[in-house]
Amino acid sequence: MYEHWRVQMVSLMANIEAYIDFSEEENIDDDVLDNVRRIAASLKEEIANHLNDGRRGEILRSGVSLAIVGPPNSGKSTLLNRLAQRQVAIVSPVAGTTRDIIETTLDIGGYPLVVRDTAGLRHADTDAIEAEGIRRALESAREADMRICLLDATQVLDLQQQRSLDDILGADEWRALLNLPHTFIVLNKADQLNIGASDSARSLASAWARAHTGSDGVLISCASMFGWDELMRSVAGHIRTSWEQGQGGESLQMPLTKARHRQHLRECLDRLEMFERAGEEWVLAAEELRAASSALGRITGRVGIEDVLDALFSQFCIGK
Repeated sequence: MYEHWRVQMVSLMANIEAYIDFSEEENIDDDVLDNVRRIAASLKEEIANHLNDGRRGEILRSGVSLAIVGPPNSGKSTLLNRLAQRQVAIVSPVAGTTRDIIETTLDIGGYPLVVRDTAGLRHADTDAIEAEGIRRALESAREADMRICLLDATQVLDLQQQRSLDDILGADEWRALLNLPHTFIVLNKADQLNIGASDSARSLASAWARAHTGSDGVLISCASMFGWDELMRSVAGHIRTSWEQGQGGESLQMPLTKARHRQHLRECLDRLEMFERAGEEWVLAAEELRAASSALGRITGRVGIEDVLDALFSQFCIGK
């Protein structure tokens, strides 16, 4: 793809240089300029579409960031330890044990993830340190590529202990996390349900999540590993459809994986837009094309004057 763009850029520069330097002596038609405008517009559109990828390639290369959020004692630290298959976070029945972001890198379904455990979401007006941890938890959740909102299944499914979602997530900004894209509703502690960890409990959890959040929920137990395979499949499948493939399900043939390449392509695109704005000022327009070519050349290899001259003399009968 980049090589194709390089060939187009060489052709553009050859055409405009031919018109500027040889149009009078060699009777080069104005159709050349129409062709230049057409190719430049097509090239600009292709580069813009390539850049408009939601950073999929970079995310897959550096790792999808996933924040685990939820109220205290819902099992967030245990979930992180299960995912990492080692003791990353301290697990304690005391609410508020986790006060800062705990981060680890792991692999799910062949995809790299950067997973963050966060402080439990609750009102902590009298504890400045915990309040700062909660602020950081919200910030991390908003900035993450994906979120797992982990809730205690016994608090939403068991009638004896049932609490409303407004009660569990007692602030508007906490509940707003549920509406962010790429957010999973996961109900933990399935092994402690009165009805037990079963298919009927799984159906009940999914129905509850749809009714309260509009999306399916996953019922798990970090203690017994009930529902674990379903959670792993859901996370890996979501990464595949959201970042490995385009929004329409098409496979990305050449994802943009390097921030440096993105920077050069943005500069190339900016110069192509300035080329269009140059209008009939063809000398100025040619300069913008050279700058666009220089930016693209930092990825593909420099477009030299020899390349342009070869294209110019192969496309036009100059001096014959």
